[in-house]
Formats: sequence, C-alpha cells, structure tokens
Amino acid sequence: VQLVESGGGLVQPGGSLRLSCATSGFTFSQYSMNWYRQPPGMHRELVARITSEGGTTYTDSVKGRFTIARENAKNTVYLQMNSLKPEDTAVYYCNVASTWGKGTLVTVSS
Repeated sequence: VQLVESGGGLVQPGGSLRLSCATSGFTFSQYSMNWYRQPPGMHRELVARITSEGGTTYTDSVKGRFTIARENAKNTVYLQMNSLKPEDTAVYYCNVASTWGKGTLVTVSS
C-alpha cells in the first residue's frame, strides 16, 4: 500500500490550495479515506473523512472551508482548502487504515 501526497506549499491568508493523495496497492473504492494534519509542536488531528459511499465528515474548524472528495477511477483523494488561515499551517497526511503517507507541508502566511 502506498499513499503519496502532493499540492502543499506557501499561501497567503484567504487563499486556496488543493491537496491530492495518489494511492496504490489496495482496492481504493472499498475504503474510507482520511486527511489528518499536524501543526508545529502539536498532535496530529483528523481533518476530514470520506467513506467508500462518499459520505463526508469534517472537524469543526474546517467546516465550510475544506472539501474532501474522491475519484475512484484515479485511486485518488483530494482536499480542497479555501479561505485558509494561519492556524491551518501544518503537515497534511493522507491515511487509510494503518497506512500513512509522508505528508505535504501547508504554510499559510503573509
């Protein structure tokens, strides 16, 4: 199983980024997929989840700003992040079951 995140970078407050997680080695369409983040010096937290049926859940701090989506034909999960705030700065990780990607850094700063 492999998970490879991309799309992180430096963005100004109020800006947008789209993260992607390309997966391989398992039947993607059958699994819930998660995005976690770990801010500097803090614990990792669940940001968003999408089930195999497409149901979504979000942590309160990102509701209305972030959208998780999946494209089963490409074995890829996305995280669209809008209206970014400095407190969104973190390493963002893709997760399925007990497997983690290496993460992609998102920095929100002017």
